[in-house]
Amino acid sequence: MRTVDLDELLHTDTASSWGEALFALGRQYGFDKVLFGMSGSRHARLENAFTQTNYPTKWRERYDAERFAYVDPIVSHCMASTLPLVWQPDMFRSPVQRSLYEEACSHGIRAGVSFPIHGPNGEFGLLSFAVDTAADGAFVRDVASMLPDLALVRDYAFASGVRFCPPPAQEAAPRLTPRELEVLNWVMVGKSSWEISKITGCSEATVNFHMGNIRQKFNVNTRQQAVVRAISLGLITPEDHHR
Repeated sequence: MRTVDLDELLHTDTASSWGEALFALGRQYGFDKVLFGMSGSRHARLENAFTQTNYPTKWRERYDAERFAYVDPIVSHCMASTLPLVWQPDMFRSPVQRSLYEEACSHGIRAGVSFPIHGPNGEFGLLSFAVDTAADGAFVRDVASMLPDLALVRDYAFASGVRFCPPPAQEAAPRLTPRELEVLNWVMVGKSSWEISKITGCSEATVNFHMGNIRQKFNVNTRQQAVVRAISLGLITPEDHHR
């Protein structure tokens, strides 16, 4: 990689020209699709992030309209980890996640790698490189050899892109009862309402009642969206998994 290519990220004047420089870097490594998204705080709503991407417009509109960010396992990984993630089809486990992946494939976004962004002032985001290629062993090996270079691109992208990121809006975390927090922690590790009822000694109807209250407090439609919002607000963390 020529240093001048990275330096272009530092010296562009507009968000769109910065994005074009980033897309060009992706193409140098064989990735024709790139997405950069970042918020000034991990507590900000995902849909308010600064985003630059050359993903197909129809797919981005669909992704945003369906609020797929709240169920996307790539986003969840980047919230909880600093390690890069090479996409694998079996990461998309639930029906809505499998539907998300199948739709992405239909738009030429089949395989890729994502790098989490966790800035020193609480910034949160990710940088994804994608292609319309099978995520087979050869692809994984190729990506593994590029990880150090791509991580450097991520570092330059963060350092240069943070200036375009809107300042974080202060958002108060909703107040959850101890029982609601307990239920939400069990949902985070994949337990069903029936399983949670057996663990907590409540009826299944009571568990669903608590989940209804939680969704209302977070203003979301699904329990998966509630989990992502709770993680982003620091109310629960993946490290709190019940054993």
